[in-house]
Amino acid sequence: MKIETFEKTIKVEEFIEGYVNVEEFLECCKVCENYEQVWSCPTYDFDPVDYWKRFENLYVVGKKMILEEEEKENWETLMAEVKADLTDHLYALEKQYPQSRSLSAGNCKICGEGNCTRKTGEPCRYPEKMRYSIESLGGNVGLTASKLLGINLQWIEAGQIPDYFVLVGGLLY
Repeated sequence: MKIETFEKTIKVEEFIEGYVNVEEFLECCKVCENYEQVWSCPTYDFDPVDYWKRFENLYVVGKKMILEEEEKENWETLMAEVKADLTDHLYALEKQYPQSRSLSAGNCKICGEGNCTRKTGEPCRYPEKMRYSIESLGGNVGLTASKLLGINLQWIEAGQIPDYFVLVGGLLY
């Protein structure tokens, strides 16, 4: 597998104007099995736009995973490894930038698939590690990837694994 990294910094105000539509992406979230089941997913007890506005800048990082044909059957494992590396990188950046907050590439899986305490009404076990994703806060990841990073997303269609996957995370600071 080949991994290409794409990076861009944008003012949060500009990102909100051009890439955030909470109402539109909340509708997308509602059809997902993680909606109201995982602490990193909507609905929230805060306004996502207000969350964005707590910060001045957004550093966006995309990881493009280009798969060899023989790797495609293990794409989920490979993606989990790349996501873990990206998460570690973003946690390290948080330490360098006080009052910053990373944005996860996708939903939280710290407790393991299906083990989030949200379903039982208990507080998050790991609030110091749990992070929201760009999309869960109303950000358009497809537009972010294409317009800011120059990568068009590919999707699994008719059971066919694409030639590459893209993970997009970030750091608000």
